Amino acid sequence: MNEVEAHGSFPPCFWKKHKTMDSKELVDKRKHKRFRSQDLAFAAFGSHIKEIGQIIDISRGGLAFRYIADGDQLNESRELEIYLANNGFHLKKVPFNTISDFELTSEFPLSSIIMRRRGVQFGELTQTQVSQLECFIQNHTVR
Repeated sequence: MNEVEAHGSFPPCFWKKHKTMDSKELVDKRKHKRFRSQDLAFAAFGSHIKEIGQIIDISRGGLAFRYIADGDQLNESRELEIYLANNGFHLKKVPFNTISDFELTSEFPLSSIIMRRRGVQFGELTQTQVSQLECFIQNHTVR
Protein backbone atom coordinates (compact mmCIF):
# COMPACT_ATOMS: atom_id res chain seq x y z
CA MET A 1 0.00 0.00 0.00
CA ASN A 2 1.49 3.35 -1.00
CA GLU A 3 1.29 6.62 0.94
CA VAL A 4 -1.69 7.92 -1.06
CA GLU A 5 -3.72 4.75 -0.43
CA ALA A 6 -2.70 4.58 3.23
CA HIS A 7 -3.48 8.19 4.01
CA GLY A 8 -6.22 9.11 1.53
CA SER A 9 -3.79 11.41 -0.35
CA PHE A 10 -2.97 13.43 2.76
CA PRO A 11 0.73 13.45 3.72
CA PRO A 12 1.86 12.02 7.10
CA CYS A 13 2.42 15.56 8.41
CA PHE A 14 -1.32 16.20 8.01
CA TRP A 15 -2.22 13.29 10.29
CA LYS A 16 0.25 14.44 12.95
CA LYS A 17 -1.54 17.81 13.09
CA HIS A 18 -5.07 16.39 12.81
CA LYS A 19 -5.08 13.26 14.96
CA THR A 20 -8.78 13.56 15.79
CA MET A 21 -9.81 13.07 12.15
CA ASP A 22 -10.79 9.58 11.05
CA SER A 23 -8.83 8.78 7.87
CA LYS A 24 -11.29 6.07 6.80
CA GLU A 25 -14.10 8.60 7.01
CA LEU A 26 -12.21 11.00 4.70
CA VAL A 27 -11.36 8.28 2.16
CA ASP A 28 -14.93 6.98 2.06
CA LYS A 29 -16.26 10.40 1.05
CA ARG A 30 -14.38 10.26 -2.25
CA LYS A 31 -16.41 9.14 -5.22
CA HIS A 32 -13.47 8.73 -7.61
CA LYS A 33 -10.11 6.98 -7.34
CA ARG A 34 -7.12 9.33 -7.39
CA PHE A 35 -4.15 8.75 -9.67
CA ARG A 36 -0.67 10.22 -9.47
CA SER A 37 0.49 12.13 -12.51
CA GLN A 38 3.33 10.35 -14.30
CA ASP A 39 4.13 13.42 -16.36
CA LEU A 40 4.93 16.92 -15.21
CA ALA A 41 1.49 18.51 -14.94
CA PHE A 42 0.37 21.88 -13.57
CA ALA A 43 -2.80 23.57 -12.35
CA ALA A 44 -2.91 27.31 -13.04
CA PHE A 45 -5.16 30.08 -11.70
CA GLY A 46 -5.71 33.73 -12.42
CA SER A 47 -5.29 35.69 -15.59
CA HIS A 48 -2.15 34.96 -17.58
CA ILE A 49 -1.22 31.97 -15.37
CA LYS A 50 -0.38 34.22 -12.44
CA GLU A 51 -0.53 31.37 -9.93
CA ILE A 52 0.61 27.84 -10.69
CA GLY A 53 1.18 24.58 -8.82
CA GLN A 54 2.41 21.07 -9.62
CA ILE A 55 -0.35 18.43 -9.72
CA ILE A 56 0.17 15.65 -7.15
CA ASP A 57 -2.84 13.51 -7.95
CA ILE A 58 -6.03 13.74 -9.96
CA SER A 59 -9.38 12.02 -10.39
CA ARG A 60 -12.55 12.61 -12.34
CA GLY A 61 -13.81 14.51 -9.29
CA GLY A 62 -10.86 16.75 -8.42
CA LEU A 63 -7.14 17.13 -7.95
CA ALA A 64 -4.46 18.05 -5.44
CA PHE A 65 -1.45 20.23 -6.17
CA ARG A 66 1.50 21.72 -4.32
CA TYR A 67 2.54 25.33 -4.67
CA ILE A 68 4.95 27.84 -3.20
CA ALA A 69 3.20 30.11 -0.71
CA ASP A 70 4.15 33.74 -1.18
CA GLY A 71 2.34 35.07 1.86
CA ASP A 72 -0.84 35.86 -0.06
CA GLN A 73 -3.71 33.45 -0.42
CA LEU A 74 -4.12 31.93 -3.88
CA ASN A 75 -6.41 33.80 -6.21
CA GLU A 76 -10.00 33.03 -5.31
CA SER A 77 -10.73 32.21 -8.93
CA ARG A 78 -13.40 29.58 -9.44
CA GLU A 79 -11.80 28.18 -12.59
CA LEU A 80 -8.44 26.54 -13.22
CA GLU A 81 -6.44 25.35 -16.19
CA ILE A 82 -4.56 22.04 -16.41
CA TYR A 83 -1.35 21.84 -18.43
CA LEU A 84 1.11 19.09 -19.29
CA ALA A 85 4.73 20.15 -19.76
CA ASN A 86 6.20 19.25 -23.16
CA ASN A 87 2.93 17.86 -24.47
CA GLY A 88 0.57 20.63 -25.49
CA PHE A 89 -2.30 19.25 -23.36
CA HIS A 90 -4.41 22.11 -22.01
CA LEU A 91 -7.75 21.70 -20.23
CA LYS A 92 -9.37 25.14 -19.96
CA LYS A 93 -11.84 26.80 -17.58
CA VAL A 94 -12.38 23.90 -15.17
CA PRO A 95 -14.81 24.98 -12.42
CA PHE A 96 -13.80 23.99 -8.88
CA ASN A 97 -14.23 24.51 -5.14
CA THR A 98 -11.35 24.36 -2.68
CA ILE A 99 -11.71 21.46 -0.22
CA SER A 100 -8.40 21.78 1.65
CA ASP A 101 -5.32 23.99 1.74
CA PHE A 102 -2.53 23.40 4.25
CA GLU A 103 1.20 23.90 4.76
CA LEU A 104 3.48 20.97 3.97
CA THR A 105 6.37 19.98 6.22
CA SER A 106 9.58 21.13 4.58
CA GLU A 107 12.05 18.52 3.38
CA PHE A 108 14.72 21.17 3.94
CA PRO A 109 14.38 22.56 7.48
CA LEU A 110 16.62 25.58 6.84
CA SER A 111 14.73 26.67 3.73
CA SER A 112 12.60 29.81 3.90
CA ILE A 113 10.34 28.52 1.10
CA ILE A 114 6.90 27.48 2.35
CA MET A 115 5.10 24.83 0.34
CA ARG A 116 1.36 24.29 0.60
CA ARG A 117 -1.00 21.63 -0.70
CA ARG A 118 -4.45 22.46 -2.03
CA GLY A 119 -7.17 19.92 -2.79
CA VAL A 120 -9.99 20.94 -5.10
CA GLN A 121 -13.26 19.37 -6.18
CA PHE A 122 -14.33 19.93 -9.76
CA GLY A 123 -17.66 21.58 -10.43
CA GLU A 124 -19.94 20.67 -13.31
CA LEU A 125 -17.82 19.88 -16.35
CA THR A 126 -18.85 20.06 -19.99
CA GLN A 127 -18.79 16.84 -22.01
CA THR A 128 -15.64 18.08 -23.76
CA GLN A 129 -13.94 18.72 -20.41
CA VAL A 130 -14.94 15.26 -19.16
CA SER A 131 -13.48 13.68 -22.30
CA GLN A 132 -10.23 15.64 -21.95
CA LEU A 133 -9.97 14.80 -18.25
CA GLU A 134 -10.53 11.09 -18.92
CA CYS A 135 -7.87 11.21 -21.66
CA PHE A 136 -5.45 12.85 -19.19
CA ILE A 137 -6.13 10.20 -16.52
CA GLN A 138 -5.88 7.33 -19.03
CA ASN A 139 -2.65 8.48 -20.69
CA HIS A 140 -0.73 10.56 -18.16
CA THR A 141 -1.18 8.98 -14.71
CA VAL A 142 0.26 6.03 -12.82
CA ARG A 143 -2.30 3.23 -12.56
